Amino acid sequence: MVKVEFLGPIARSPLYLEAKNLKEVAQELNKDPQIKKWLSECAVAVNDEIVKSLDVELKEGDRISLLPPVCGG
Repeated sequence: MVKVEFLGPIARSPLYLEAKNLKEVAQELNKDPQIKKWLSECAVAVNDEIVKSLDVELKEGDRISLLPPVCGG
């Protein structure tokens, strides 16, 4: 099982999913319309390391974070 965290304005409680890779996580998250709209805009981190590919393999206990873009001044 992996933990999916939603940071910043996404404001959702963490989800716990059975997934072998980020593709499976994305498929599950795309089922929720409120989360789906964020997926194309967010950076993704696995265990605090930004990843660029959905081919990343996951293991039990991994933490996936969705990081929405931020504006600063």
